Amino acid sequence: MPTYDYKCLECEDQFEKFQGITAPPLEECPECGGKVKRLIGAGAGLIFKGSGFYITDYRSDGYKESEKKDKKTKSEKSDKSEKKSDTKSESKSKSSDSGKSAEKT
Repeated sequence: MPTYDYKCLECEDQFEKFQGITAPPLEECPECGGKVKRLIGAGAGLIFKGSGFYITDYRSDGYKESEKKDKKTKSEKSDKSEKKSDTKSESKSKSSDSGKSAEKT
């Protein structure tokens, strides 16, 4: 809910009122009972905290922990696939080497 600024037209008192967006504007000054006018406000200032301005900078601790676990499992899977590809390439090179030695003799 936004905070609206008002100014009394009679006593020139300025005050703020915390109201819902759909709430009707105030018409009566709480000090003197005179007519009030809603002022145009600058709005709330944005506050950027931290070293960066990305949504990932403000993730919860639980999310960060689960992300670390996912990274570990992905790296373990990639290590296993690299080992499999290494053994396949080694067996191919061995079979090609044996074919070459047979040709030389």
